[in-house]
Amino acid sequence: MSPALTTDVAIIGAGTAGLAAYRAARAAGRKALLIEAGLHGTTCARVGCMPSKLLIAPAEAAHAVERFPAFGLRLDGRVTVDGRAVMERVRRERDRFVGFVLEGVDAMPAGDKLAGPARFVADTRLAVGAEVSVDARAIVIATGSSPSFPPAWRALGPRLVTNEEVFEWIDLPRSVAVFGPGVIGLELGQALHRLGVRIKVYGRSGSIGSLTDPALIDEATRVFGAEFALATRADVEVSAEGGDVIVTERDAAGNPRRERFEFLLAATGRRPNVAGLGLEHTTLARDTAGIPLFDRDTLQCGDAPVFIAGDANDDVPLLHEAADEGRIAGDNAAHYPDVRVGARRAALSIVFTDPQIAIVGGGYAALAGREFVTGEVSFHNQGRARVMQRNRGRLHVYADPASGALLGAEMLGPDAEHLGHLLAWALQLDLTIAEVLRLPFYHPVVEEGLRTALRDAQAKLGDLARRRHVA
Repeated sequence: MSPALTTDVAIIGAGTAGLAAYRAARAAGRKALLIEAGLHGTTCARVGCMPSKLLIAPAEAAHAVERFPAFGLRLDGRVTVDGRAVMERVRRERDRFVGFVLEGVDAMPAGDKLAGPARFVADTRLAVGAEVSVDARAIVIATGSSPSFPPAWRALGPRLVTNEEVFEWIDLPRSVAVFGPGVIGLELGQALHRLGVRIKVYGRSGSIGSLTDPALIDEATRVFGAEFALATRADVEVSAEGGDVIVTERDAAGNPRRERFEFLLAATGRRPNVAGLGLEHTTLARDTAGIPLFDRDTLQCGDAPVFIAGDANDDVPLLHEAADEGRIAGDNAAHYPDVRVGARRAALSIVFTDPQIAIVGGGYAALAGREFVTGEVSFHNQGRARVMQRNRGRLHVYADPASGALLGAEMLGPDAEHLGHLLAWALQLDLTIAEVLRLPFYHPVVEEGLRTALRDAQAKLGDLARRRHVA
């Protein structure tokens, strides 16, 4: 092995978190080395956020004509989906987004980049490939994640796909069995359905999207189940037959029903890319999945000069969180041993289905074990939503009974991506329900539905305070 390269901060992985860590270390005046074993371009640009939205957009456009009759409109003829043209645009625009990322990487000094798989030899020493070793004052692990699915499904061969292969399709398939009604499965499943692909979405636990509020889970199951085939508590077996995927589903009585699909889309979760990093050669404590234990506020792994950010730590696998974590990890690596708590934003997640899903502040699940009040609204009779024929779903806001503070929200409904942002901003500003209600609400807008939920929460807070005063 050649003589060791030396740097202040070595970053393993050049995705969103890794690039943010590199920029933070450089901004702190430190020398940084970005190490990448695979293709540059970030998960979001290549196989995640952007290509999925490129598939969702034509699906929404094609679906819009279904509302025409209720508006008094008529379309002579029918909408024809050109699958090859749809996928060609997805790939073309995807490559454009990836190109922007690559331009940024190309602009970095050549001495700040190193290609090859990295593995730990010690806490502050890495071996990159077979020839290069790197000594660093601190190291950031930002290796991202990969799709996870039952190993037995590999027997399906090319009929098994994940979101990392879907966007390489030249044409739309005839049928797809989507396993996993989470964010990826729900977004891609609905989009494919609206583009004319026969799909069925399968789950086991009853969960759907990123929702955790039981009432909203029930609502989402009803809403999406009315549009496409959905089984969130399915007892199934998967096999291959004649080049197709066979899904055998058993009903409550144990009776089997076979259905044939062209592909199985595995959207059953993602696994942090920590295997093969040689973590056994470090002093880092790890959990049962092999992920280093870390402080969520500093991203530091124990007391070592090692930090972990983005999907690799399996905490909040979202792009904006990865960017924030990369910045925190890179800054702390640059200033080690002066490690500080990094600034985090209010939690916000969005699912780009129709209706959309948004979770603010961790939602219902984050409030387990504490008392809270729920303000509710159904979009069924909400004025602007009915005008647009998008009156599906409901919204819950959660409030602290003692202070009236906004604690978070879960929602399924029109423009949830925007309502979620408004509530996340209010949450980060530590506003109470009363303070949010003093902000402007125009008429007629979907935000009036949010105001209804806030008013409901305020009324319940008042009722609770009166009951306690009487008691």
